[in-house]
Amino acid sequence: MFDSTDNPLAASALNPAQQAAVDHHTSPLLIVAGAGTGKTKTLVARVVRLIDEGVDPNRVLLLTFTRRSASEMIQRVRANSSSRAAGQVWGGTFHSIANRLLRQFGAAAGLPANFTVLDASDATDLFAMVRTEEGFGERSKRFPRANTIASIYGHMVSGQARLDEVLEKDFPWCADHADDLKKVFTTYTARKRENAVLDYDDLLLFWRGLTKSSLQGALGDLFDHILIDEYQDTNPIQADIVEGMCGPTTQLCAVGDDAQAIYGFRSATVANMWNFTDRFPGAITITLEQNYRSTMPILRAANAVLRQPIGGETPHFAKELWSSTPLGPMPRLLTCHDETAQSAWVADQILDSRERGIDLREQAVLFRAGHHSNGLELELTRRDIPFVKYGGLKHLEAAHVKDLLALLRILDNPADQLAWHRVLSGLEGVGPATERRLGAELGIGQPDIDPVRNFIAGRGADGTVRVPTAAKPQVDELRAAMADCVADGNESAALSPAAQINRLRPFCEMLLANKYDNPAARLADLDSLANTAEQYRSRSRMLVELTLDPPGVTGDWAGPPHLDDDWLTLSTIHSAKGLEWRHVYLLHAADGNIPSDMAIGDHDGMAEELRLLYVAMTRAKEELSISFPLRYHVNRFGSDDRHVYAQMSRFIEPALEHFEPVSDGSMAEIDLRQPAGVGQQNVADHVDDMLATLWT
Repeated sequence: MFDSTDNPLAASALNPAQQAAVDHHTSPLLIVAGAGTGKTKTLVARVVRLIDEGVDPNRVLLLTFTRRSASEMIQRVRANSSSRAAGQVWGGTFHSIANRLLRQFGAAAGLPANFTVLDASDATDLFAMVRTEEGFGERSKRFPRANTIASIYGHMVSGQARLDEVLEKDFPWCADHADDLKKVFTTYTARKRENAVLDYDDLLLFWRGLTKSSLQGALGDLFDHILIDEYQDTNPIQADIVEGMCGPTTQLCAVGDDAQAIYGFRSATVANMWNFTDRFPGAITITLEQNYRSTMPILRAANAVLRQPIGGETPHFAKELWSSTPLGPMPRLLTCHDETAQSAWVADQILDSRERGIDLREQAVLFRAGHHSNGLELELTRRDIPFVKYGGLKHLEAAHVKDLLALLRILDNPADQLAWHRVLSGLEGVGPATERRLGAELGIGQPDIDPVRNFIAGRGADGTVRVPTAAKPQVDELRAAMADCVADGNESAALSPAAQINRLRPFCEMLLANKYDNPAARLADLDSLANTAEQYRSRSRMLVELTLDPPGVTGDWAGPPHLDDDWLTLSTIHSAKGLEWRHVYLLHAADGNIPSDMAIGDHDGMAEELRLLYVAMTRAKEELSISFPLRYHVNRFGSDDRHVYAQMSRFIEPALEHFEPVSDGSMAEIDLRQPAGVGQQNVADHVDDMLATLWT
């Protein structure tokens, strides 16, 4: 038995439910871990117990959804295990483990050893190329754009749904293009194979394919124990992979919370968790309900919200979160005049909390959609309150950073036509026709031809590579840089990834000057990428890891950081999952926002919206403030006063007894007896006037 009192894993002993989860063996185990119930501590303790009892760490697979999470868990395992080899646990995201296995077994799957991985934007670029080549962008009838095509493809593959089903449910305006979309997808697949590249979905598909091939026995024998975090966020392919990786003696443990399943838009399905005991016969379920994050007043409100039935049923696993911290203020519910009043009240409360000893970094403002914080951001800026906003562009999605990564991808995989397209099309004086000619002269995409060698030598398959005069200085610099990076194929003499980036920098500097504004700031981003590359010895590994788990950046400061180095967090609810703050504010708790108007009328969508509210509420440790603006302007940025009245979120009304109603004083301006309308016009009159326009 794993005795937590003798192990430095935690300051306090595991509670009985956690201990039972750590000690369980033989049959598959599903741990239903409510919000803040110590699931990470439990999972780490279970891994430590296995290793300390003699399990080979190399035969333990720990699957998570972020590289950071996997790294932190393995560090905790290493720190608390008596085995020096504890750090050899296989830990990582589904996609990173897929990449690792495909590098090892890829030949059996028909993959070359030097395949590269496309990130989401690269895949969209490839769809754009195929769309143009097939002539769909030149038709008189509008054809879906590349990002829409990529979304349709993602829904199909991740959700394992047929094209007609996806179009009918999620993209009905594209239904007339079904036959043409089939051609695009067929060409896209062929192009990936020709260029030895995989997209995100391919990594999982090839991994699943291996588990269904003659290698299934070998894969099922790789691990004695498989542990999965956040199981409620898996998609159908990942569930198939887990089943395929379990051999006759493999012990499986999955941890998750169906009440926090909020990634349906990524094709995650909570049904994987609900069907766990059916899919894995003999499985048992252990539920963790003791919460170590929030006070009881917050938990009572969250429990009341989660208990609500959707469509007459409550599908979630039965759980009632409780805490040994019974005292604390009731969650507050503000009903205010409009969005401006909401922003002013929230800013007041943020400053008041700061004066009471809750630093800005211990406070967070959450919202359903990114634009919901626009008004508050203006108010925070006006009051000189620094903030950082999560959910913005990833650093690696910046165009100039992708330009440099394309150069590295070419060096790693000379057959990567998409990377060549990005580099060649950025040269001075190179248009589509010239790019196609250069591609043919270099032999890009042709078997047994190395276009990198041809580019460096300036000689193609049929003679000299002819570059436009305007591009010659850029090409000369790039040839010299690539030659230094290739190092004549001598791996021991090759430059490190960071050194390769620095060697390519002069060419990028020439490119930025002609292609982008503010080149100085963009060059600083390239220097940042070079600093990141210092931790890598292999260019291939760096490219894969940056693609699979790119570092993110947040929004800009609302002014220079203060001397006390303190800032407020603004975040979408999706980005806040897994985090916690002492005081949490939730904006726009109105029908149409929470739940989203896109989900109303859809059973699964409404269930996920309810869980989204639950996730937001359970981020709060000590104080929770939810605001509901009664009036919304129709023209948010206009000068007129047309407005509509909103209704409080239907998810909060049944739990009102667990909230303290508060007012900012703005409600005195509203005559609640006035009929709900648009501006000062009665709704009936407005409808009549609208109808009259149909025939007058």
